[in-house]
Formats: sequence, C-alpha cells, structure tokens
Amino acid sequence: MWQTLLDDLKDPSFTVIAIALDTPEAARPWIEAAKPRYPALIDREHHLAALYNFKNVPEAAWIDEQGRMVRPPETAGAYESFRFIDPATKAPAPEAAAKKESARKLYLEALADWVRNGAESRYAMAADTARSHVAKPTAAEASAHAHFRLGAHLLGLGRAAEAERHMAEASRLHPESWAIWRQAAPKNETGLAADESFWRRVAALGEKRYYPPPPMDGMT
Repeated sequence: MWQTLLDDLKDPSFTVIAIALDTPEAARPWIEAAKPRYPALIDREHHLAALYNFKNVPEAAWIDEQGRMVRPPETAGAYESFRFIDPATKAPAPEAAAKKESARKLYLEALADWVRNGAESRYAMAADTARSHVAKPTAAEASAHAHFRLGAHLLGLGRAAEAERHMAEASRLHPESWAIWRQAAPKNETGLAADESFWRRVAALGEKRYYPPPPMDGMT
C-alpha cells in the first residue's frame, strides 16, 4: 500500500522508509516479493524499537523535513480483523473486514493530508506533543532491549542456545513487546510466529486491543 501511496502523491519531498524488526532471512523474501521503490531496511537488533518504543508491527512515525517527529509511533492503519476469522472459510467476519479497510483508508488519507499541507495539517502534532506520546522506557524495558540485542548477536554467530536464553529474558522483562516475543517464538510453515502459542497470547489479551488505535478521529 505504501508504494501505491507514493505513486498517487508524486511528491518528491515525501518518502516511506520501511524497517523490518526481524532477521534478514525472514524479512528478505517479503521485501523482494513487494519490490518496493522506497528504502526497505532490516533492523535485526531492534534499535528502532528501543529508540521509538515500537512494540508491534506495523507501526509508523511521521518525521518532517527538519527531523522532528510530528506523529508518534502508532499502528499504521491496521485493525485486528485476524481475531475474527471464520474457522470454516479462513476469512475474517465481514464487519471486521470492513473495519480493517476503513482504518487503513482513514490512516492513508490522514498521511496524504499531512504530505500536502505540512504543519497546517490537522493530523500534524507539535513536536512536544508528539514526544509526549512516546513513553520513556522503564529500567526493565531498557534491560530487555539489551538482552535482545545480545541474543540477536549470538544468533548471528550461530550460538542459538545462548541466544534463546537472552531472547526469553528480554520477553520476560518486556512482556508487552510483541516484536521481542515474536523473534524467539515458534514459526509456522510460512515463517510467521502464528502457531498455537501466538493464539494463546492473543486470547490472553481479552478485551485489550492487539493494535492500540492511534489518537486520530475515526480510528478509535
């Protein structure tokens, strides 16, 4: 959807930078299949998550020409329609599918409005306001990111057993981070962390949203 947005806007002052919080082996096939004409990077050690407090994907932040954040990290128009999948058809319930499309449409329209109107856009926040929406990491969360980076480094060295221990400790210290949990979780045949353990974790949310809605009109 990002390439379509870029093609529609045709604004040389705007670009998308996609950053996968994953290993190169897992992320590269998806990037190659999408064939994006915008930068697509891989952050295997989750430096971006630590800096911006990203906890899940997809999340996005808006950065202006001066490098100032004008919208904080928030779900990029996603809606958890996957939680309402019909077991027989493997398709989400019609109402959930409609909400998913509506959320995506509203988010992309807001982003386009900002690209066209800059600071005058009603969706743009003052830098201080945007920063106020980014929670400072707790000591446990900071430790979690350190364990995660060490685990990623060990994994790159082929020391899987040691890496797994640090990944598990990272997830224990920062249980709200799906990005951390997903890296050490079992993968299905498509390489996604979506087996029974994922669904048990989703079920444990109860009424809590998997994708917290952004502070944007129509997205709650």
